[in-house]
Amino acid sequence: MLACMTDNRLAVGDTAPDFTLTDDRGHSVSLHDYRGRKVLVYFYPRADTPGCTTEACDFRDSLAPLNDAGVDVLGISPDPVEKLASFRDNHDLTFPLLSDPDKTVLSAYGAFGEKKNYGRVVQGVIRSTFLVDEEGKIALARYNVKATGHVARILKDIL
Repeated sequence: MLACMTDNRLAVGDTAPDFTLTDDRGHSVSLHDYRGRKVLVYFYPRADTPGCTTEACDFRDSLAPLNDAGVDVLGISPDPVEKLASFRDNHDLTFPLLSDPDKTVLSAYGAFGEKKNYGRVVQGVIRSTFLVDEEGKIALARYNVKATGHVARILKDIL
């Protein structure tokens, strides 16, 4: 049982915090690079774990309808670039995976902080997804999402 305990949450209409992070291929990627397009930014705890793999593969398998609707996808975790490259290769992931090892971007989005995990309060990544519109505003914000079925729910919400 996981419950989010952070108050640093973004809401629809907020300006999405800009960022520049290194992707799974060693390139710098900025949110600003996507200005004029919609981008789905999702935060996940750890590459190559069962839940994160399910979620990433669901995004991969749903990329065509998302891209057809003008929506790009970025995955962000605190994993190092090398681990993200392995995750990409192991699961044929076709969208950028970004490394946030110091958790600055995770924190700015309210996707890192205190949460309850089986009754214990811990610090960690709060599985979250945001749709950023063409002007850089939050159009959808979902916190504490479940890996299984999450992408299907997002598709219903945005398509």
